[in-house]
Amino acid sequence: MQKPKNAFKSFFIEVGELSYFAGRFFKEVFSRPFEFRELLRQCYNIGNKSILLVGVTGFIIGLVLTLQTRPTLEEFGAVSWMPSMVSISIIREIGPVIIALTFAGRIASGIGAELGSMKVTEQIDAMEVSGTNPFKFLVVTRILAATLMLPILVIFGDAVALYGSYIIENTKGDVSFVLYFNKVFKALEFSDIFPATIKTFFFGFAIGLVGCFKGYTCNKGTVGVGMAANSAVVYASMLLFVLDFIAVFVTDIFFEI
Repeated sequence: MQKPKNAFKSFFIEVGELSYFAGRFFKEVFSRPFEFRELLRQCYNIGNKSILLVGVTGFIIGLVLTLQTRPTLEEFGAVSWMPSMVSISIIREIGPVIIALTFAGRIASGIGAELGSMKVTEQIDAMEVSGTNPFKFLVVTRILAATLMLPILVIFGDAVALYGSYIIENTKGDVSFVLYFNKVFKALEFSDIFPATIKTFFFGFAIGLVGCFKGYTCNKGTVGVGMAANSAVVYASMLLFVLDFIAVFVTDIFFEI
């Protein structure tokens, strides 16, 4: 069993290494050569492989949230507030966080396992010998792709979630499509949409950064590949909650939600 003192020491060492890794990313991202083709390939892979999972997740979020909330609103005679309440809840918090967690489970583990396998099989060392910058080619492109793709996936997931909510409202309360979404857009304001969209860029960056860090620094043989994939998901999920708290705190200061 690891002693608490050693556990704290290991934690702070890893935080320092992750910070250095992030600093190296910001240094490399603005230097030539720019790997646009690899970036586009990673954007396609990350977005295309996640779109079905995000769509299903968003649809179920809308269904479950509406089914769970509707009976309570019926008791108070406030069913007409359902579109407003669901849209604000999904756009502000539920959609971005749950979809980001789903994205982390799919992408952070995949990146960690992929780069970890390349590390233990010495493919990264071979790239360095051949004159290629492996950090720029492997890490920078994946972090940028995750940062750019997650906001798009969250917007898609939010839209599917609202459609799922509409289906329940149409079935239970015979609410038309036009009426439902008129209430949705009437309830939403700039202070709901803008902060929720901005924080998804930070979520995507954190997921890509942790996944690449765990895979790129994997050095314990084939066993370390599984450890890298597992710890990438755990660390990314924890970091998402921290970033979400900071985002809500800052939004509360500037927008007075």
